[in-house]
Amino acid sequence: MHLLALGLNHRTAPVALRERTAFSPDQLPDAVRSLLEAPEISEATILSTCNRTEIYCHQNTPVTSNVINWLRDYGDVPPDALTGSTYTLPDEQAVQHAFRVASGLDSMVLGEPQILGQMKSAFSVAHQAGTTGKILNRLFQHTFSVAKQIRTDTAIGASAVSVAYAAVDLAKRIFSKLDDQTVLLLGAGETIELVARHLKQNNVKHIIVANRSSERAETLSRQLGSEAISLADMPNRLHEADIVVASTASTLPILGKGTVEAALRRRRHRPMFLIDLAVPRDIEPQVDELEDVFLYTVDDLEKVIAQNQASRQEAAVEAEKIIDLQVVRFMHWMRSLDSVPTIRSLRTKVDLLKATELAEAKRRLANGEDANQILEQLAHNLSQKFTHGPSQALKQASQKGDSGLIKSTKRLFRLKA
Repeated sequence: MHLLALGLNHRTAPVALRERTAFSPDQLPDAVRSLLEAPEISEATILSTCNRTEIYCHQNTPVTSNVINWLRDYGDVPPDALTGSTYTLPDEQAVQHAFRVASGLDSMVLGEPQILGQMKSAFSVAHQAGTTGKILNRLFQHTFSVAKQIRTDTAIGASAVSVAYAAVDLAKRIFSKLDDQTVLLLGAGETIELVARHLKQNNVKHIIVANRSSERAETLSRQLGSEAISLADMPNRLHEADIVVASTASTLPILGKGTVEAALRRRRHRPMFLIDLAVPRDIEPQVDELEDVFLYTVDDLEKVIAQNQASRQEAAVEAEKIIDLQVVRFMHWMRSLDSVPTIRSLRTKVDLLKATELAEAKRRLANGEDANQILEQLAHNLSQKFTHGPSQALKQASQKGDSGLIKSTKRLFRLKA
């Protein structure tokens, strides 16, 4: 049995390729079931976020081509596009990577907490789709436990840095202060909620939340004391926004160049600051061609985020030590599974031998034979028949000069030299 983690992230692939390999929440159940149809794959989970797409598999063989071919075909990706942009991590490396990702050690923002919730969601989808089993169930439960331990035992999450924080921090660099700016938020998910909270902490008074589901937008607006509108009304209100932050689950851009151009005319070309946190992108890249527009994507935030990493580096060193120890523990458990069929077979054979000899002893007792003789014979037969096979194998090993089997037998039965 073999584990494999295969993926691409913000370090290995540009946003355009990550868009091609991203999975929306609606796509994930069918996608992970489809993955299970690939040869040699017995369990699978897909993690898809704005910064990464990763596939975790339990396979019968250590091949990687099946997963790469599936990802290429499912995403209709050009043949050579994934070359050099994906990473493949087998067994211990896959376990270590899962622990590091869940703990925020592989994130754009070191130690960010959102990824743990996203991994839990990805595992839940796969579990409900019936594509996880004994190995991945144990892997992800152990992963969540390790991430919790790191949060508890280190200061990895002590400072408030996240993609949402970085977006607001960047806005503060564009505008000297945010108090008087009007902010339009496209979407109402967890990322947008975090952005909104950071905006409130920076005294932004006017926030408009636009979402496809007006109910979700109104719920978030009530929590924050902001205004809610439908996504359909967004073009008519866009000109009011000094700052636009987008993070929806749409597979196509929801804000195009023409709409932004019209808003700029109504604003008399007062500058607009747009941040696109979504993958696939919510804002057409061509918007960046317009004057008086500052457009940033998740990739552009990396420089901002880098400045907030220093305080977490020391904690990350401690976290890596915890992860190394936990990887060893998980691999010990996984390797122990290789012995299970042999143990089961041995116990079955011993149980059959016991049942046969016990039945014979009971028959003789029923015939009135001497109980002491029967017990002695029972013990003799059991010991003789149990040791017969191993004794023959050891004699043959000795004749062939196979000292390894003899040493293993001494260790197995704890025999004195």
